[in-house]
Amino acid sequence: MIFTLVGMPGSGKSCMGRALASKMKIKLIDSDKLIEKNQGKKLQTLIDELGVEEFRRIEEETLLSIDTEEDAILSTGGSAIYSTRAMEYLKTKGKIIYLYCSFPTIEERIGDYSARGIVFKPGQDLYGLYLERVPLYERFADLTVFCDGKAYPKYQAAAIKMINKARGVNIIKKDAD
Repeated sequence: MIFTLVGMPGSGKSCMGRALASKMKIKLIDSDKLIEKNQGKKLQTLIDELGVEEFRRIEEETLLSIDTEEDAILSTGGSAIYSTRAMEYLKTKGKIIYLYCSFPTIEERIGDYSARGIVFKPGQDLYGLYLERVPLYERFADLTVFCDGKAYPKYQAAAIKMINKARGVNIIKKDAD
């Protein structure tokens, strides 16, 4: 089963993906790293050279090519949510987990985003992007982890609990007698 992490840039998809895969001892797939490896260029360079539409096409192709028989965490780029085809495909492979953060948290975490590889429309700012994407994340999400603040172990524990429940894994702690 593939557990796909979606959310705004700065929501913690890459960090959460690494932490979950490590703690749960399952495979990690990072779609941004796959794109960079396959294209031989950084995301921002691809966006600048190819434009938003072509970048989204490459991102969609990359997501549609992901398949594994083993359990995996898939960390996506924030713009992956624009591909209905990819989101519907990933739902057939497992669960989509939305890492929710409020706009002030996103703004604080991102800081200077000029070289970060964020897909903006011409004239769009970070707040406009947030308003555009949040309804899409909510629409496709099977599960939501609230990730505001800095309580990262708490967010990871919540995600692990959700994933284990979806996998049918019950961790029962025995009380000491």
